[in-house]
Amino acid sequence: MIIARSPLRISLGGGGTDLSSYYERFGGFLIAAAIDKYVYITLHETFVPEFIIKYSKLERVTKVDDIEHPIIREALKLVGIDQASLELTSMADIPAGTGLGSSGSFTTALLKVLHAFKKNLIPNTEIAAQACDIEINRLREPVGKQDQYIAALGGITCFHFHKDGTVEACPAKVSEETRYNLEDNLLMFFTGYSRSAGSILKDQNDKSKQDDKTMLENLHHTKELGYASQKAIESGNLREFARLMDEHWQRKRARSSGMSNPKINEWYDLAMANGALGGKLIGAGGGGFLMFYAEEGKAKLRHVMREAGLKEVRFRFDFEGTKLVGS
Repeated sequence: MIIARSPLRISLGGGGTDLSSYYERFGGFLIAAAIDKYVYITLHETFVPEFIIKYSKLERVTKVDDIEHPIIREALKLVGIDQASLELTSMADIPAGTGLGSSGSFTTALLKVLHAFKKNLIPNTEIAAQACDIEINRLREPVGKQDQYIAALGGITCFHFHKDGTVEACPAKVSEETRYNLEDNLLMFFTGYSRSAGSILKDQNDKSKQDDKTMLENLHHTKELGYASQKAIESGNLREFARLMDEHWQRKRARSSGMSNPKINEWYDLAMANGALGGKLIGAGGGGFLMFYAEEGKAKLRHVMREAGLKEVRFRFDFEGTKLVGS
């Protein structure tokens, strides 16, 4: 049996500038971090001449083209696996549709096990590029490149998305003290809402392609917030980083009517009035996790959000990225 895992991620600044409708014209930039919550993929050979695929559904088919799950189908084609007699299973620490980049994590972990099965030795940067090819080019999903690259590479990482489509990844220069403070002071709460990132990002994608002035100005400013967030984190000025998170969220919320809802706004305001120095909704918007930065007010913030019915998920950073954990 071959087992691979890929970390989920949190965006720290600049999210949304990794869509081709933006970076192909202006170049994109963001900073993100992988966390110790994972998507796992297992693969092993069977004695039955069919593909057995287990995720939220169970599929048993004899041909790759008959596989319903689009990412699994396209990944098998990309790697060149057409033989049956394989069983593939996916599991995750946190459900899909919650804003932590699970689709990118799923795709990179899947490619890792398929290449291991074929005994292909390829770097994780290529795994990320192939994951982007599957989701963006083959399946035409209106998503960016952040999730695939941070899942594959791990760490607290800055990404430059160049106009020619290439991606430059640079680990953020974060001191050990700052890293520990981020891990201790970033609090993440599940809103209970799940959503499709593609449906929300489609609005941004369409408006960018239509030269919508308000959308482009919003994304230009978001990119500058990404650079400012990198500077604040690398200098250890985490109160400034918290302030930038709040500004980032206000800008993001203005990007689309689907970014938030009255309940999320209510929870956000509640947190800001009870110890949070800054925060935002992680991911494309519309649901998932609210993340806040708090220092002395952490205990109060935890109590208030728990009383409001939100479940906290604690995490540490992952610096390994997509990897094989069994073979």
